[in-house]
Parts: sequence; C-alpha cells; structure tokens
Amino acid sequence: MGNIVAIVGRPNVGKSTLFNRLTESKQAIVDEVSGVTRDRHYGHSFWNGRDFSVIDTGGYVINSDDIFEKEIRKQVMLAMNEANIIIFVVDVEIGITDLDETVAKMLRKINKPILVAVNKVDNNERRYDANEFYGLGLGDIYPISSINGSGTGELLDELVKHCTGEDDVEEEEIPKFAIVGRPNVGKSTLINTLIGEERNIVTPLAGTTRDSILTRYTKFKHDFYMIDTAGLRKKGKVEEDLEFYSVLRSIRSIETADVCLLLLDATRGIEHQDLNILSLILKNRKGVVLLVNKWDLVEKDQNSTTEFAKKIREKTAPFQDLPIIFVSAISKQRVFKVLETAMEVYENRMQKIPTSTLNNHMLKVIEEHPPPANKGKYIRIKFVTQLPTHAPSFAFFANLPQYIREPYKRYLENRMREQFNFTGVPIQIFFREK
Repeated sequence: MGNIVAIVGRPNVGKSTLFNRLTESKQAIVDEVSGVTRDRHYGHSFWNGRDFSVIDTGGYVINSDDIFEKEIRKQVMLAMNEANIIIFVVDVEIGITDLDETVAKMLRKINKPILVAVNKVDNNERRYDANEFYGLGLGDIYPISSINGSGTGELLDELVKHCTGEDDVEEEEIPKFAIVGRPNVGKSTLINTLIGEERNIVTPLAGTTRDSILTRYTKFKHDFYMIDTAGLRKKGKVEEDLEFYSVLRSIRSIETADVCLLLLDATRGIEHQDLNILSLILKNRKGVVLLVNKWDLVEKDQNSTTEFAKKIREKTAPFQDLPIIFVSAISKQRVFKVLETAMEVYENRMQKIPTSTLNNHMLKVIEEHPPPANKGKYIRIKFVTQLPTHAPSFAFFANLPQYIREPYKRYLENRMREQFNFTGVPIQIFFREK
C-alpha cells in the first residue's frame, strides 16, 4: 500500500522548500503568496527502497492574517485525516509561536507518526536553539536546513521506518483497478455502469489501510477488485478543498491500484489537470487505460475518434503506447471493452520476459543501431535482463553506461514495445556497468 506524507506548519517556515527537496522538483514555489498554484503541491518521493507521496498543505490557504489560525486548523485536519505520516515544520529563528502551539495541540491527540522538523538550522548555535522544540511534547526533533539539505537524510531515515512497503502485505494476486480523474467527469456513474446495480460483490475488503475500500467483483468472466476511495464522504461545501480532496483521493487510488482507468471528459479534451494525474500514474509505474467519457455528446464524423486519439497522444508524449477507449457511462457504450482492456494492461504489466528471449531480440536491435560513440569511446551493450520489480524494468549491462543518452534509451524502449506487448504500461530502463 502506498504511503502519504503530509507537511504541515504555519506559513513561511519553509514547507515548500522542504517539499521541493523531498520530491526533487524544480518547481520551487518558495514564494509564500496566497493563491500559489495548486497542482504543484503533491509529488512522489523515494528513499532507501521505500516509495511515498508527499503533500504540501501550504498552497491551500488564503494567507491573510485574520484567518491564519482557521486555515492552519483546516490544513492540519486535512493532513490528519488523509496522511499516514506527518512532518511538522517549525522555524528555529523565531522559536515556538502561538500558532505552533495550536498545531502541536491538535497533533498530540492523534495516533500517527509525527516528525518535528526544525528548519533553518545551519550552524551549531542554532542546533542548540532547536532543543526548545522538545517543549512541543511531540517527541524527537529533527534539525534540518531545507535550503541546503543538511539533516534531511536523518529525517528521511526516520520517516521510511514508518512506511509500509510493497512486500509487507501479502495480497492475493487479483487485479486491482481504480477509476481516477478530475471531479465531475463521471467516475461514479461509470463505476455503477461497470458493475451494474446488482453489485456482484464477493467480499468487501473494507478499510484496507487508509480507507481505500476494495470491492471484489466477478463479472463477465473477470475476477477483480475495484478500488473505491471513500471519496463520497461529504466534506462540507468548501469549493476550495474540493480540488485538493480529489487530488488526494486520486493519489490514494493510484497507489493502491495495478491499473488506473483515467477518465477524461470528451467535451473538454485532455487538460492540464488530467495530464497531472497521468504523470502521477506513470511516476508510480502503474498501468493505465484512458477512457474518453461523454462521447455521446460530441459532434462527430467518420474519423473523429482517430483524430481525437491522435490529439491526446500528442499531449501524453513521450508516453504514447496507451489504450484509449471512447465510452459513455450513461448509455453503457463499450463498457465491456473497458474491463477487457484493463485486464490486458494488467497482464502486460505482470509479464516476465525470459532472459534468453530478451537478449536474442534486443542484442540484434542494438547491433543494428549501436549507441553513438561518446568522446571517441565506443559503447558496447552485452547483456539485458528484466529486474524482479513489481512493474516492468530492465537492466542493460554496458562497458560505459554513463555515456548512454536519453534519445538512445527511448529508442530501446520503442523497440521493446514493438516486440513485447507493454501497451498501457510504463517501463523503466537502467544502464549498468558490466
């Protein structure tokens, strides 16, 4: 199961900088101005073999003094409900403020790992000052400097101790599908159409960590789990939070799923937010099927599906090897095909290619078009093998792996896709020293 880490704390303590450091994103929104773009506030991180998603609650407040306290409470509530590990960031220069006390008081009531990151500790004197934060009563503190990165290693080491790994949960090998997409794109209708009202449920596995509910179905000769992230809880009528919740819920479904069915609105085409969700699916190395919903509402001529699909693939580049199905959740158009395709993508993602087959094919391909020489040195790739990971990844052993560039990597990936069926599945290629 995935892990969600939330970063909380009052404004200007360096939450965004820490977020950027953890997710290694260059989108430094260090500027604590209100209305900071929203969609940059969740990312994916990896440390010591553990994956986790990071959420910076900072970008979701309207920063005006009189509502600070209310907004901070709202953020902390969000984090407490949605995350399974919380990093509480405080500022050593300013010391403990009333707002910090307020947050600490809320956090003391919950039974989740809380790591207190004391930021801006970049010399010994400040390291000594950091001890004041033991006074928050939240256990150990981690002095860090999110600007230059010192101390973040220790913070992460502690953080991943609380992460659950892929291998910690032995689950039956039954495909898990999730329907994701922006709010109001028709997810619930599609779920009801797919599984029909009679809801042929074998076992509802409720509360599979972090309230993603897995419901098992046996339909059309398929046996699978549909992930329902309890997204139907009404969360007050706050418009502002809606987008945030939908993003959180998507992250949660994506992490639990094997294959994500990403629902687009045919009347709007593929938009920025859809591409964000897609990139999150690819970063988590999950299978994906694109469903264009509300296709019955679009004016079309003979080749309109081909044109529409082409436009979508232009925007999803470089990852274009993905199935696109035109559906209508209301009129049940092609619903059967959706499950069939999801099943195929699941099989593609699970496949293990024998090393001999891999080498026979790929070494020929490499011989026909070897990697370009670099600084007069010839690069030779001698051997290929599939790695024992949960999503397809391959190691190519070479004499000078460091000189192989991105275009050649893409070339190899395309040749592999032509030969082996990886439609709908992101694959990873690593070059290693022989």
